[in-house]
Amino acid sequence: MNTQRTVRQEAGTVEENALRLETAKAEQIVDALNADLANAYVLYHQLHKHHWNVEGAEFLDIHVFLQEVYEDVEDAADGLAERLQALGGVPHASMTTLADHATVETEDEDVYDVRTSLANDLEMMGDIIESYREHVELTENLGDYATAEMLREQLETLEEHAHHIEHYLEDDTLVVESATK
Repeated sequence: MNTQRTVRQEAGTVEENALRLETAKAEQIVDALNADLANAYVLYHQLHKHHWNVEGAEFLDIHVFLQEVYEDVEDAADGLAERLQALGGVPHASMTTLADHATVETEDEDVYDVRTSLANDLEMMGDIIESYREHVELTENLGDYATAEMLREQLETLEEHAHHIEHYLEDDTLVVESATK
């Protein structure tokens, strides 16, 4: 391992950017996007946990669905990190920093029934959806329409997944009661 280290940019700083967005404006957007990035990784890990632990008659459908969702969340996180860098910022990267800067509450290590797990996912998604809406407005007000558009696209995908989870949580099912015992 190389012991010589050269820091190119310190975490928490925002440098001038080629996008010609004023540094003061970029700093506000970088802070917002780093919160979104942290939230995305908390959600990603919770969804992955539920993907691993899902059981029951609907196992396969929910298992596959959760994989699709956490892969979309991971793609969104990548987009957020790349935009942060383009704006002159430093994306949060360590697990500790991500956990410290997330605005959503991390689920504990226990394994829950699928209904509780999905309800927890829906709750977290709702909090993130609200944050995204605030950040779309912030970025638009600061004249960063490209970031606003990226957030809108991610918001639309997250809302669609939340809507599907809402359907999974409905009482209607094809599974007969005797099959659940």
